[in-house]
Amino acid sequence: HEPMYYLLSNLSFADICFTSTTIPKMLVNIQTRSKVITYAGCLSQIFFFIVFGCLDNLLLTVMAYDRFVAICHPLHYTVIMNPRLCGLLALGSWCISVMGSLLETLTVLRLSFCTNREIPHFFCDLPEVLKLACSNTLVNNIVVYFTTGLLAMIPFNGIIFSYYQIVSSILRISSAGGKYKAFSTCGSHLSVVSLFYGTGLGVYLSSAATSSSRTSLVASVMYTVVAPMLNPVVYGIR
Repeated sequence: HEPMYYLLSNLSFADICFTSTTIPKMLVNIQTRSKVITYAGCLSQIFFFIVFGCLDNLLLTVMAYDRFVAICHPLHYTVIMNPRLCGLLALGSWCISVMGSLLETLTVLRLSFCTNREIPHFFCDLPEVLKLACSNTLVNNIVVYFTTGLLAMIPFNGIIFSYYQIVSSILRISSAGGKYKAFSTCGSHLSVVSLFYGTGLGVYLSSAATSSSRTSLVASVMYTVVAPMLNPVVYGIR
């Protein structure tokens, strides 16, 4: 159990930081009735939001690999998922997240902004900030699509592959009790993955399907607040 709980502690920390990037500022705005944020504060919010969003994604992928090894190679589990590998996987997730976020945030510095500086959101969401720019955002859009494709689609495919192998391995177990026991070990992780990608997909589908900022905001709250809030509930019950 140690590797999973080590990774889970990293995920919990990432979730706390992910919500802390946006929610405290939102609560201050509500309390003071002021919706102002400085340019530096906005850039900081973009940077940390991307860092911890990517970190959540990568840690869920590492945890899927952990479940894959536990179910498909149980006799070699303690040898493969040793403390050194767990540390390297967690450190690699942190480093990749920071580098990806730096790449997206630093390209914002080259932009100049118009007189209309009102962001129709409760935090500095990068796509919304780019819409306010007066200068050409082609380079920024290319960087955003490239890093999103790299840091979202590759981990997602890794999770899908891991669960394909897990399901194939479970189906080969003859007894119903054995199947249930094997599947129950990854039920919590599967629930958290479904929450993370389900709410994230909802944000982008709602943005693409409607021009209403209210619909997009509700979807964003689900993604930035509700999903991280439910993660400890899911693992706490387990």
